[in-house]
Formats: sequence, C-alpha cells, structure tokens
Amino acid sequence: MDAAGLGRRIHEERERAGLSQGQVASAIGLDRTAVNKIEAGIRKVTALELAAVADVLGMRMGRLLEEPLPAIVSHRSHQGLEVVDSQIDKALADIADEVEFIRALGPSDATERDPRAGAWRLPQSDEEAEALAGKARDLIGYLPDDPATRLVDRVSGIGLWAFSRELGVDTADAGMIRLSRGGVSLVNSSNKVGRRRLALAHELGHYLVQDDYTVDWRVSDGGGTEARLDRFARAVLLPGSAFPEFWRSQLEIRSLREASVITASTFYVDMATLARRVSELSLPGEVDEIRRVRTTKADIVEWGLNDTSEMEGTSFPTAYEKGVLRLYRDEQISIERALELLQGTYGESDLPERRVRSEGELWKFVS
Repeated sequence: MDAAGLGRRIHEERERAGLSQGQVASAIGLDRTAVNKIEAGIRKVTALELAAVADVLGMRMGRLLEEPLPAIVSHRSHQGLEVVDSQIDKALADIADEVEFIRALGPSDATERDPRAGAWRLPQSDEEAEALAGKARDLIGYLPDDPATRLVDRVSGIGLWAFSRELGVDTADAGMIRLSRGGVSLVNSSNKVGRRRLALAHELGHYLVQDDYTVDWRVSDGGGTEARLDRFARAVLLPGSAFPEFWRSQLEIRSLREASVITASTFYVDMATLARRVSELSLPGEVDEIRRVRTTKADIVEWGLNDTSEMEGTSFPTAYEKGVLRLYRDEQISIERALELLQGTYGESDLPERRVRSEGELWKFVS
C-alpha cells in the first residue's frame, strides 16, 4: 500500500471513530498539519507513528494496511462517509478482523459445512419462515423434537462463529458479518439469556439467506423482512414439531405459571418469546399472563431447571478459542497477542505450554 492509500485508510478510520485531525495529532505528539499531510498522502508515516495512530483509533495496526472486508465496505457506503461507527459496528469489525487473522495463519480444527451452496430464500410469509426454520434445524443437527441446546456450537458447525460481549442495554441486540468463508455474529450479552438466544437465532436467519452485514436493534420489534426472520428465530427455538404438544401436556397437569416456567427452561427461551409463540400458534394460555411470569430461585431448585449461561459476558465459539491456543502453542503469535485475542478471559497461567520443536524442524529455520 502506497502513502496515498495509507493516508486514505487513516482518514476513513479516523472519521469512523468520530475523531478530529487535531485530536489524533494531540494524542500521538504531532501537529494537526502533519496529520493532514499524512492523510493526503503527502507526508510518509513512520512505523512508530502508525502504531500510535492505530492505538488512538483502537485497532490493530495491520488493519490500516489492509482494505476492509467487502461486506463492511458495502455497509459503510450505504451509511455514508460521515457516519460514526456504533459500538456494535466497531466491535463486529474488530471480531471479523481477528477471525480472518486466525484463519489466515492456519486451518481451523472445526469441520464446517458452508450452507451457501444450498437454496436459502428469504421467507415471504409466516409459513415460509416456519419451513425455513425446520430446514435450518435439520442443517445444524437438531432432531424434530430436540430443544435448541448449545446453539453457539451448532451454528459454528455451518461456519457462523458467534461471539458475545456486554455492550449495554441501550444498544443493538446483535449483528452479523459474512466473511470470505463463513461469518461472525456478535450478541449483546447485557441482555438476558432468552433474548440472547433469540438474537442469535435471528442472525442465523440473516446468515442463511446470505445477507452480508446486519445490525439488529430490538429483535422481535421489527416489520417486513425482520418480522419474518423473527418468526424464523422463534420457530428455531420453539419448533412447531415439538413445542405445541409439550405445551399442552404441561397445561394438563400444571398451572399456567408452572407450565410457563418449565417450558421456558426446557426450550431455553424467555417469557416474551414463549408468549409470542403461544399466540402465533393459537395455543391455549393467556398471553399477557405468560409474559408477566418471572422464574424465581425457588423454581430453579424445585424444578431442577436448566443452566442459562449461554453467551454470558465475553464468550467465543470453541473453534475460535482453539484456534488462538493452537497459534500460541505453535509460536505463531506472542503471549501478548494471544491474551489480546482472548479478551481478558485468560491469564498467562491459563495458556498451554509451547510446543517443543524437533531438531529437524529447527534446522528448517537455519538451513
């Protein structure tokens, strides 16, 4: 990349970060005219200055030397050049960069099937959304009666790597970027587990119909396409093949509250999703009453309810975590880079021992 191209990349990322030339200049110890000349391609930038710029922009230096992913370029062109990245936009771009970095250094341990070869048409009706959900459940390995457990692992098997971070309650529920191979999704873990799982199921829908870039605010509140994919997501979690019969059987022997608590735990959904599903399938039960139900500590103990920690806090798909550990063990990344990629979830003592190289391997480096 020449000086003009690098200057353009610095300008683009500075604008996306919402910083002025003066703010960047002050942070890296240059005057504003120097930053202006760097962005114009008139003045060359040293490696130390570039590292400082990357640090101010909160990104890896290598990203300034590369063009953004096509999906990100397309998304930004639709937004306009002056739009500052939202918190989830920036986090998604960071994750996509990290995944591409890991994949470029070595193959994943995971065996992934890319669904893009199949015909996954955007559903145009509720019936098509239900059918698509059934097809998706089959693709990711659920039997008709299975609850959608370990959803992160299942979607990883078709190339969609799902991450979570606490982004706050006033930002988007989730987002997804399609990569050159597979895709990444980021779920806002500030929300409760039922909403997190609904958001991931919704992003699975975007991934299957081959959307390139999506950010979804308040999943279940949209209209049109988003409404169809919301219906798809609920049908993934509460399948028409199993949920209605289970629900009716619970109502026959329990109160509405008890049936709601046990059903929500069995299928790992929140009460809002359960109530909406009861309504759209015309099942018995007062929807507003279901929505008001809250699971208590006593319920968890007395009924032996399921663990609800999926996508809690900062989390990664297993394939990503293994990829980072493999690169560290094989000495392809430093300890500092490994801990950075693992985002504070590991300490130095948690990392594996480095692989001891054979004499033959060592000779390859010196011969």
